[in-house]
Amino acid sequence: MEFELNEDQQQIKRTIREFAEAELKPNVLDWDEAAHFPVEMRPKFAELGVMGVLVPEEYGGAGLGYIEYATIIEEISRVDASIGLAIAAHNSLGTGHIQIAANEAQKQKYLVPLAKGETFAAWGLTEPSSGSDASSMRTTAVRKGGNWVLNGSKNFITNATFAETTVVLAITDRAAGSHGISAFIIERGTKGFNVAKKENKVGMRASDTAALVFDDCVVPNANLIGEPGQGFIQAMKVLDGGRVSIAALAVGIAQGAFEAAVKYSKERQQFGRSIAEFQAIQFKLADMATQIDAARLLTYRAAAMKNAGKPTTKESSMAKLYASEVAVRVSEECVQIHGGYGYIKDYPAEKYWRDSKLCTIGEGTSEIQRTVIARQILRS
Repeated sequence: MEFELNEDQQQIKRTIREFAEAELKPNVLDWDEAAHFPVEMRPKFAELGVMGVLVPEEYGGAGLGYIEYATIIEEISRVDASIGLAIAAHNSLGTGHIQIAANEAQKQKYLVPLAKGETFAAWGLTEPSSGSDASSMRTTAVRKGGNWVLNGSKNFITNATFAETTVVLAITDRAAGSHGISAFIIERGTKGFNVAKKENKVGMRASDTAALVFDDCVVPNANLIGEPGQGFIQAMKVLDGGRVSIAALAVGIAQGAFEAAVKYSKERQQFGRSIAEFQAIQFKLADMATQIDAARLLTYRAAAMKNAGKPTTKESSMAKLYASEVAVRVSEECVQIHGGYGYIKDYPAEKYWRDSKLCTIGEGTSEIQRTVIARQILRS
């Protein structure tokens, strides 16, 4: 079992870190304050190859594996988790669903521009009254001739306001429960498809989050992914991969917060010496470092299993659960080490803290991850 990145992976890590430090870090506070996602940087994202990390080269992607993907998301999120979340949602959810389940014609039409970074993707599963219980969704799709007509809404959708391509889950057979859910590709500008309220969030403010509304939205049958009723099964496969990316995002937040805490503890003087010399601070840093390493190893294990084509439902959930809760603990300790300065925006601690909490909620709450893990254990 390998515990170190190989030379190529190390080079990817360095490249993304240098990019994040040079291009993202100077703008983090401004983007956060304005709740602005920098769509204008899409050409740079495309040039880096982060828009189609897992997509094969034949479809315009980078053709990399999940270890590289986790490394990329971690390094971006170490500087700005909002950008990491947007890139993760684009890759794992919208683009990932098309890569996993779409037919060849759909891949040529939608996957190729997504992977090349010419378009952005969003993914619509969550609704105002339907979160973890996807089978209770109310958005419907009714077949009419050669089309489907969608009615309903989705909320908390990442990349919603600027995504050109959105994969949406809808009920096509209410009596069939979760086996009556289907997935559709919807283009921005489609009549009856509108972006509604943009959310004013506590953290990850530069990551665009908004509601989607479907009012007699007509979608051609050619945009149905797979067969009717396969959407839920497709979505569960998508989420297995998505949880690896959220785990990596959480590790990135924790790593950034840890580095900020170490730096400040060496600089801050009290009682004639740096606070890093006090055992109370040393113990905090030791616990933080240990927890981050454990979270990263869980994430790499799930990523390696994805690369090997193995089932990862339990391992992805374990990585997401642990890493997200570590991100919250470590970022909170970062604030504590900074003292009063940790509570003001002149220092990065407060943003890591605000950003971290979403990791325990998005793509399945911590409670749902524990449920998933327990079910997998009890089946064995």
